[in-house]
Amino acid sequence: MTRIMFKTLAAALLAGSIGQVALTAPAQAGGWISATYAPPGAEDAGVLATGLRLYSMYRGWHNASIRQSGHGNAAGIGQNGRGDLGIIQQRGDGHSATLQQNGNDNAYGIFQFGRRTAANIEQDGDGGSGVTFSYGW
Repeated sequence: MTRIMFKTLAAALLAGSIGQVALTAPAQAGGWISATYAPPGAEDAGVLATGLRLYSMYRGWHNASIRQSGHGNAAGIGQNGRGDLGIIQQRGDGHSATLQQNGNDNAYGIFQFGRRTAANIEQDGDGGSGVTFSYGW
């Protein structure tokens, strides 16, 4: 073998072995998916708000309710107005959520499950509603 062919073969084997190490390295797990719904019309917003208010009454919750089970969760609700309803429910570990409501008669629910999800919602105006569901793995 000539010297150039030997160097080329050695370089090819080295590149192949580096590529093989990269292919056998463990994959990084984790991620999350989230879906948000905020009705554009007053009638649909009212229907969703009524559903959230009924759910809140069933659970015995009031204007601003945060319920967490798990470890390392963080949440906060701020309300500037009258008749607002804010719900944050987190089950699992490492979730974070904030809900800021500015206006009157708004309703919003944030529901997080699994691990390490995040939601930061600001609701402005009067009579609005919305909901966010998140699941992390």
